[in-house]
Amino acid sequence: MEDLQTKSRFQRICVFCGSSSGKKASYQEAAVELGKELVERRIDLVYGGGSVGLMGLVSQAVHDGGRHVLGVIPKTLMPREITGETVGEVRTVSDMHQRKAEMTRQADAFIALPGGYGTLEELLEVITWAQLGIHRKPVGLLNVDGYYNSLLSFIDKAVDEGFISPTARRIIVSAPTAKQLVRLLEEYVPEYDEVTSKLVWEEVERLNYVAESEVAT
Repeated sequence: MEDLQTKSRFQRICVFCGSSSGKKASYQEAAVELGKELVERRIDLVYGGGSVGLMGLVSQAVHDGGRHVLGVIPKTLMPREITGETVGEVRTVSDMHQRKAEMTRQADAFIALPGGYGTLEELLEVITWAQLGIHRKPVGLLNVDGYYNSLLSFIDKAVDEGFISPTARRIIVSAPTAKQLVRLLEEYVPEYDEVTSKLVWEEVERLNYVAESEVAT
């Protein structure tokens, strides 16, 4: 009951995940559990739109729980045979880059469920943006049944070999369950890199969003 009474520091979390359901029931169960966890903590969802795969499961769980769902989807992926029906609000953009920019702008934190190329690409971009100081939002991996163990091992190897700094490694928060992960994200405090903390991105971001909104209209 404590979680129900405590308002989250996050208003909306962006979830990256597969447009497939995966071969294991645990992946599907984790998507539903994440949706329920967001509902319990009164957090809204932003995601890539559609109703297929894990994307459909997490969005439906949040929608069924009475929270707002925002699906951001490129015009090219709008046909129902590709993505299925989107629950909640649909925001149409013109391409994949604008989709990521809009999802990032709307969210207070990010969570990646199991997924494929698209999920990894979205995940790594928001991690890179955090590394560069473009945002200070927490990034979490829902490491269901060790799905992301090999990715985390690779990142640790990159740290050992001097390609990723220990500070940048700590951008990534991971946990095996939704409840644990959201709690860790709530507690996350960003570390400020001496170089990137001096970079100023606000004007660049503002111009990008203005350009995107003009293209979208």
